[in-house]
Amino acid sequence: MESNRAQDPTKLAEADQPIGMVVETPRGCRNKYKQDPQTGRLKLSKVMPEGMFFPYDFGFIPDTEAEDGDPLDVLVLTDEPTFPGCQVDCYVIGVLKAEQEKDGKRFRNDRLIAVAQQSILYEGVRELSKLNSVLLTQIEAFFINYQKVRGIEFSILAREDAQRAREIVIRARRKRRAPESAATLSPDP
Repeated sequence: MESNRAQDPTKLAEADQPIGMVVETPRGCRNKYKQDPQTGRLKLSKVMPEGMFFPYDFGFIPDTEAEDGDPLDVLVLTDEPTFPGCQVDCYVIGVLKAEQEKDGKRFRNDRLIAVAQQSILYEGVRELSKLNSVLLTQIEAFFINYQKVRGIEFSILAREDAQRAREIVIRARRKRRAPESAATLSPDP
């Protein structure tokens, strides 16, 4: 029952409403895993260079569609790494609005930031602004450098709050459920 409640897009208006995410790549891992949309299985997507690894668990929010056509990306702050395929109920605390360029095309590729509902270290954190600014700068640097070593230009456009992040989730769920109505949704400012 709880997981259904966590997936209800109409319930995301409040900060105390958790949302389910699926871990693809755990904290501390150099292997980047990605869910294969055809099989639903996780597969090895790439291996990062020596010395580079994911700072926290990274994955996606099911039943969403981001501007790049993939499910919404989310970095979830956990006390310890989980494992690929693990569902984590979490609180979305903000978004790093980002843009990337690949093959001469620029497109949005935002990164939601969340806190695991079960976290002790981040208990009570419900806004991005409550995190240490050095930690946020390091997370931004990770995403920029991770893409740079792959030859992809990645730029952070802005940091936005939890309410804005929840609006992005709601819009991405509506887009996934009714692609034909996505054009009628208000554009992202």
